[in-house]
Amino acid sequence: MGRKEQVLGAAGEVLVSSYLESLGAKVVERNWRIKGGEIDLIARHNGTLLFIEVKSRSSDRFGHPLESIGREKALRLQRLALAWIATHDQWGADYRIDCAAVDFSDRLNPVIDYRPGVL
Repeated sequence: MGRKEQVLGAAGEVLVSSYLESLGAKVVERNWRIKGGEIDLIARHNGTLLFIEVKSRSSDRFGHPLESIGREKALRLQRLALAWIATHDQWGADYRIDCAAVDFSDRLNPVIDYRPGVL
């Protein structure tokens, strides 16, 4: 991933974090990484752990950002969520996996498409 994509991805994660906090969620971790991959954002809202995959795009030239989450990525997100739960001794916690797309085609007014419980 090039520098431009990294900056865009980080900006998307900041926007989604702010969005979640505006809904009353608390972001507890960003870019949690282990050998098997990375979870962009981890938050807690009303007692539920949220594991959030953020996809940011500068245009829709290659389709909607969430279209890039295929079966393999979905399975990886599930494994990573369970790994986080195990390593943070959160067995029995309610959790869900959410996805957020951030469209930066209008840089002054980026649009967040947040989808809870997609996996």
